[in-house]
Amino acid sequence: MNMQPYYGRVALRPKPEATRRAVGAVLYVLGMLAGLFFLVVVFVGPMLASKHPDADMSAMLIGAIFALPPLAVYLWIPWIIDRYDPEPWWCLLLALSWGAIAACGFSALINTGVHVIGNAIGGAEFGDAIGACISAPIVEEFMKGLAVFGVFYFLRREFDGIVDGVIYATFAALGFAAIENIIYYGAAAKTEMLTHKDGILLGTFVVRGILAPWGHPLYTSMTGIGFGIARETNKTWLKWLAPAGGYLFAVLLHSTWNTAALISNELVAFMLPLWFLFVLAFLGVLIWLVRRKGRIIRDHLKDEVLMGHLTPWELDLVTSPVARLRATFSFGGSVGRKFIDVAARLALSKWHARRATQGRKLTISADLIVPLRQELHMLRAAVSRALGRPVPLPRPWTAPPSPYAGWQPPAPQAAWPGQGPNYGPGYRPVQAPWPYRPPRRPPY
Repeated sequence: MNMQPYYGRVALRPKPEATRRAVGAVLYVLGMLAGLFFLVVVFVGPMLASKHPDADMSAMLIGAIFALPPLAVYLWIPWIIDRYDPEPWWCLLLALSWGAIAACGFSALINTGVHVIGNAIGGAEFGDAIGACISAPIVEEFMKGLAVFGVFYFLRREFDGIVDGVIYATFAALGFAAIENIIYYGAAAKTEMLTHKDGILLGTFVVRGILAPWGHPLYTSMTGIGFGIARETNKTWLKWLAPAGGYLFAVLLHSTWNTAALISNELVAFMLPLWFLFVLAFLGVLIWLVRRKGRIIRDHLKDEVLMGHLTPWELDLVTSPVARLRATFSFGGSVGRKFIDVAARLALSKWHARRATQGRKLTISADLIVPLRQELHMLRAAVSRALGRPVPLPRPWTAPPSPYAGWQPPAPQAAWPGQGPNYGPGYRPVQAPWPYRPPRRPPY
């Protein structure tokens, strides 16, 4: 008989973070509207009021053609790296949009204001220096980091650790870099149109689009690492110090690059090999962190096999680097991918609950464990319907039967003189010497 365990439906309490999410949604919309307004004021308005609006519009269109197609390739790379528990597409879209609109709009307004003030105080060179080396790193990294903070605080269920912090930071920074590249490429194209000099746009594209396209993602990833450490640790002081330290390191990297570019192009050429080594080292660390996340998921799903919520084959599927691809072709398609997402979410919820218990703190992750187990069983049934055949059902572990089960010791037999198998007719018991005399003690 099939002993599929039954789990009754558990009435869920209202989401404890619903109010926090609502507040975050309102702040997000307000920030996006303000950023869009600032972008129009700083860039679109002057472009329409210029002496050559047609040239400005054409140059901006050329900039978009050069900037947006590579963005699709850049976005594909972090998506490929994050193999275990990929982030929801809508969260990634929120981070990307914040970087492109809100972060760009606020940064453009503040940096332009600082540049104008610097020009008035110390001239054009001083304004360029203070704007590029001080204002831009501080303001831009702060505004991009707000995207990571927003997911960390308002969408806490979608933020699990360091890898998630890096992924959200990368998407926010790529959105910011895309709009910034449109502006830079458009300015280079306009300069070519007005001066009739070739190579300006191509040179700008080579530097920003090929040699250093990962500048902004790398800077902001330091902030993402800080928030990821804050999510994983149980130490209160580290929860505050890690994001601040990551942000300061992001500002330092950003300022170093901008300062080198401002001083000399030769200095930038000298720094490029070191830059490439740094990027490769960071990529290696990120891959190690992704594999660590996969081990965490596997370790926290092993007991689900013993309890009868997963089969060993399903455990191997969920923790495979190509799990979603395998599910697409052999485990029910979209339903199978949903099964993998729920299983990974179950493992990470148990991980967060365990760490919170160790730190004697409360976490909403503990409330998700039972509903996620129920959802796994429902999704398995949906996979069976999608495949048109039953899939193997998990069975809880039971102890194997003992090899001594049913064994009884033999009945005792008579053991007095003259009876029993070991005593013959002439048996006489051995008599111990009596009275007993202890051995004499040695004379010392």
